[in-house]
Amino acid sequence: MNNQSQTEQPHYHHFFMNSKKLCLLALLGAALLPNIANGELKRTPVAPTRIVWMSDTTGEYIKNPEILMNDFKGQVSVADNNCTVLRSNGSHQAAVLLDFGKELHGGIKISSGMRNSSRPLRLRVRLGESVSEAMSDVAPYHNPNNATNEHAMRDFDIQVPWLGSLECGNSGFRFVRIDLLDKDVDYLLRNVQAISVMIDDPEIGSFKCSDERLNKIWETGAYTVKLNMQDYLWDGIKRDRLVWLGDLHPEVMTVSNVWGKHDVVRRTLDFAKADTPLPGWMNGFSSYSMWWLLIHRDYYLHHGDMAYLKDNRDYILGLVKQLDECVDANGEEQMTGVRFLDWPTSEMPDVIHDGLQSLTYMTLDAARQIAGWLDDKEMDAVASKCMERMDKFNIKRTDASQAVSLCLLSGLSKDRQKDCGKLLDNGINSFSPFYGYYAVEALAENGHIDKAMDMISDYWGAMIDLGGTTFWEDLNYPDTKNAARIDEIVPDGKYDIHSQGGAYCYVGLRLSMCHGWGAGPTPWLQRHVLGVKPVEPGCKTIEVKPNLGNLAFAEGTVPTPYGPVSVKARKDESGKTVVSVKAPKGVKVNK
Repeated sequence: MNNQSQTEQPHYHHFFMNSKKLCLLALLGAALLPNIANGELKRTPVAPTRIVWMSDTTGEYIKNPEILMNDFKGQVSVADNNCTVLRSNGSHQAAVLLDFGKELHGGIKISSGMRNSSRPLRLRVRLGESVSEAMSDVAPYHNPNNATNEHAMRDFDIQVPWLGSLECGNSGFRFVRIDLLDKDVDYLLRNVQAISVMIDDPEIGSFKCSDERLNKIWETGAYTVKLNMQDYLWDGIKRDRLVWLGDLHPEVMTVSNVWGKHDVVRRTLDFAKADTPLPGWMNGFSSYSMWWLLIHRDYYLHHGDMAYLKDNRDYILGLVKQLDECVDANGEEQMTGVRFLDWPTSEMPDVIHDGLQSLTYMTLDAARQIAGWLDDKEMDAVASKCMERMDKFNIKRTDASQAVSLCLLSGLSKDRQKDCGKLLDNGINSFSPFYGYYAVEALAENGHIDKAMDMISDYWGAMIDLGGTTFWEDLNYPDTKNAARIDEIVPDGKYDIHSQGGAYCYVGLRLSMCHGWGAGPTPWLQRHVLGVKPVEPGCKTIEVKPNLGNLAFAEGTVPTPYGPVSVKARKDESGKTVVSVKAPKGVKVNK
């Protein structure tokens, strides 16, 4: 892939924007769904936790900054002179940088005190997922220090009233920098609040174990997806704020394991289908249409919604036929559209080919499962015959983790332990937050629970170590060695992992630091450590086989349509794992 194609690929979404009519139909349909969380968005004011930086510490240009940390009832008063005072002149611009303690989705509420003049004053507001981003300027796409306003306005000028409050912005952020643009005037800043906008649905799923680092990783993955559960299930809350179907698979697995059946999933899947008439590929990528079908298989296993599966039968059958047409007589995939697995492999055609070969086989196998549930002989015949052709084709076999993981998960691997050895040898230096999920999934399915847990702890834990409160779009693990935390001004000699890192569509500050495809460890921990897996659609039968590895205990809950299943596993004095399971009526447990 040349440099031009790298910069063009992020803009494929311009061809897939929805119409207002489609949005309205999806929302109206969601309102009619019974027994399903509807994802009502709640607005919550959030106070800053600290002042990270000020342009002045002498008291000449910024007075009483500590007031910004005081309690505020959300209402200004004519009798309240308890304000921070900002003053700019020709040589100095008063500015403060605030930290709200964790990643948020929403905007900023700025409250102004009463000053001598009633003239509105001009401020510049910069939102940032890192300190570096909040301290940056908007740059052209090709600029390495690439802060943007492309999908959400995170850097803008506003006018604030003489006495009152103003809300502005709608993005993903943790930090806000506020500059006074008008000169030679005192601005009385009473308070700054973040206005968080996210769902208020209770978490039904849970996870806790003897390793606090893994507990934090589970919570961070759940929180990352929660922030992205907006009008639709987005990939990121700053960038791109769009429905990308590859990102969606780890997100849907997280939603099913934390919130259970949730309307945002159906709404999003329906939007993707309506937005992509066949023979189109979702988001332009053949692999993303395959992920859409795989999501339907997993969604039905968890929730058993036969009516919804039947609603999608015709599209699924059409997609299966389209996949069949893209597999030649020798059983080799010849997928059209954009050929893509993840960004780190986007310039590796051999890896993409091997990966697509396995992903196609996985998708056809899922279609056969769906055909069995629907008693659809046509769908079964098309998928089965195509898989028979593919069985005869020998994958070229690159050693890249992305392709090896899919080969293991598809069942096409000829030597499973050798392939697992490749994943272990490659280690987390080869990971992306997206396909790292499938690497640890493949390892767990083949008996390497301990190694997979170590990888999760090291790779996803590194984002937390660097100050992340959500998981990122990308992390090149070697970059962490000399990296500064994202919640501090970068010290001299330290690597700025946000502004200096990244590639492809996430160069520099364009990187999304709250990206749903990074949440895979959350469902992984419930599926493989708690050991809870649906066996019969709708969780009528589940398997519960905890795998503690080196852990002393693990416990948690997993949603089912009948209520949550509760699992407790601990090691006794002899090292034997003792398991306790509580399942609701209607759920059969295989141990």
